[in-house]
Amino acid sequence: MKRDKNGYFQFASLQSDYAQQQLTQAGYKTSDFDSVVLMENGKFYFRSTAALKVAKQLNGLWPLLYVFIILPPFIRNAIYNFIARNRYKWFGKRDTCRIATPEEKSRFID
Repeated sequence: MKRDKNGYFQFASLQSDYAQQQLTQAGYKTSDFDSVVLMENGKFYFRSTAALKVAKQLNGLWPLLYVFIILPPFIRNAIYNFIARNRYKWFGKRDTCRIATPEEKSRFID
């Protein structure tokens, strides 16, 4: 949210009724997801593709990462999975979550 200054994205938990309904209607098994899912213009993107499409919309230098979309998905997803497995070791884990402001709360669906 901090890097999405234009408010392009809205958010929903994968466990939310909204996300479960959208994925089911699109023919996906909702129990198969434990990672980022992006729904954009009615189309779903998963793992590294979703992350790169998100980066493309952010402010700053993040859109430069989109160049990696040229790599085959099996390579991108392997890198994505490696980062996901190690993120707490590298970046730490907080004991509490930050409380969303009222403006940020309005971007959550469900």
